[in-house]
Amino acid sequence: MPDDSNLKTLHAVRSRARRPLTTVFGSSSPNAGDAEYELAYEVGRLLAARGHGVVNGGYGGTMAASARGARDAGGYSVGVTIEGAKWRPNGYLNESVGAASHLDRLLMLVELGERFVVLPGGTGTLLELAYVWECLNKRFLSNRPLILFGERWNAVAEQIVAEQPYAGRHIVRAADLNELADHIPDLTT
Repeated sequence: MPDDSNLKTLHAVRSRARRPLTTVFGSSSPNAGDAEYELAYEVGRLLAARGHGVVNGGYGGTMAASARGARDAGGYSVGVTIEGAKWRPNGYLNESVGAASHLDRLLMLVELGERFVVLPGGTGTLLELAYVWECLNKRFLSNRPLILFGERWNAVAEQIVAEQPYAGRHIVRAADLNELADHIPDLTT
């Protein structure tokens, strides 16, 4: 749980966004033109077109792509970065919020999200997925959709659910943008 100063920051971010926020997790590696980057761009566009704000880690790769997609669709995006980090926030964000540490950043990303979209990624994305999933399983978070986008995480999810069937109640799978759209309420109508 974030400390009091982080809670005030989170409340202020939600107030400025004036729309539900969806946290998007994914790889920092893809560049513009790469398939994963373009997919994250379309996810950001979809979320914004349906009236949702985008929250992500604020740096490059799929973070920049989803923020860019949201911006291009007239939406709002928030990057949660690490104060004093060597990386700079991407230029597509409406707002960048600094966290004191990597752990504080993860906590803020989770607390801000009213739903989560997990794109393909590496160990950092795996950590984010595992943390959100465990918080949902232990009811440390209110019930929120945890959407695994694409096929990258299917084997992980299947292995966990095979051993702990109850764990599957929080997972939603979306193979493509059409399936993802089925799980994102349209708030513009």
